[in-house]
Amino acid sequence: MAARERPLSPHLQVYRWQIQMATSILHRATGIFLSVGALIIAGGLLALMMGPESWNCFTGHAGSWYGKLFLFAWTWSFAYHLCNGIRHIVQDFAIGFSIPAFVRSSWMSVIASLVITALVWAYVFLGAAA
Repeated sequence: MAARERPLSPHLQVYRWQIQMATSILHRATGIFLSVGALIIAGGLLALMMGPESWNCFTGHAGSWYGKLFLFAWTWSFAYHLCNGIRHIVQDFAIGFSIPAFVRSSWMSVIASLVITALVWAYVFLGAAA
């Protein structure tokens, strides 16, 4: 009998994407992105320490289109990581382990992070002008 070439374990083509998979991957990715943002904040504090010229250079980059895009993405990453972290803490108390509850809490963490990000940036654009 000829041996068939089969994978030893299920591969990516076997699985279909679910919200639980996406939230797990996003939680890890946002954690990495938040670490990068923390390094940029540290760079900003160094620029502030080094004087007005360095600080103006830093704020010039932060105020550009790519700086604002990074700040928006960092804000969403923070909000998502916070919401999903709270979801994990709740699950640590053995709450919400049924599949419908797990799916519902996954969607809630995504939607809540988008709402928090929208509120923060609405305040930045509308409240900062006041």
